[in-house]
Amino acid sequence: MHPWRARRRALLRAAAVGVGVSVPVFVLAYLVRAGAPGLQHADESVVFAATTFTREHEPLRDVLIAWQEVFHPRWVNIAGVAVCAWVWRRHALPGRAVWAAGTLLASWGLTNLLKAVIDRARPVIDDALVHAPGGSFPSGHATASAVAGVTLTVLLWPLLGARARVLVPGLAAVLVVATCADRVLLGAHFPSDVVGGLLLGAAMAGASAVGYLGLASSSPVPDPVAEERP
Repeated sequence: MHPWRARRRALLRAAAVGVGVSVPVFVLAYLVRAGAPGLQHADESVVFAATTFTREHEPLRDVLIAWQEVFHPRWVNIAGVAVCAWVWRRHALPGRAVWAAGTLLASWGLTNLLKAVIDRARPVIDDALVHAPGGSFPSGHATASAVAGVTLTVLLWPLLGARARVLVPGLAAVLVVATCADRVLLGAHFPSDVVGGLLLGAAMAGASAVGYLGLASSSPVPDPVAEERP
């Protein structure tokens, strides 16, 4: 296949992945922006039950607050970029590392932009467990963890052995789910915020990965490990 056709096909696949996964995000964002009564009631009910449970279990609250700080988007992205730098220096894969770092940082910026556009108020809770700034939809913690989970798994995949190829995506999934649960249990976000963040992160990272792997495999000087896809 001619290189330009392969590149076009790669970009179309990336766009299809991005659009396909983003549609539920935009539907959810519309419902949030419109203040859909059913969604709002369900969100508030879940947050009330979750925060009541957390308040009754003080050790859990302390763990959740610590988790919130460790998995703040700034630290997730800084750690992710550090992994990218290590892959560049240790394994001489600059193209792959730059792609991953660019995906992490661009996704972070797009998430903050969407939060400002939607401008959803945070949950209002008596005796709040935490006071988080900024808009509520989508959850920045959930989005950043999803983007990092997908992007770093793809970044590291060709460097992993058979056992690690099970452990790494499994660990990434556990960390993402735990981060999403943390936001609701602390009352920092509504459930729809973390679902939106999870889907948005998967859409951005998935589309970026599909596009990068397709373009790299069609390049005249391909990434030496780009052909090996997860």
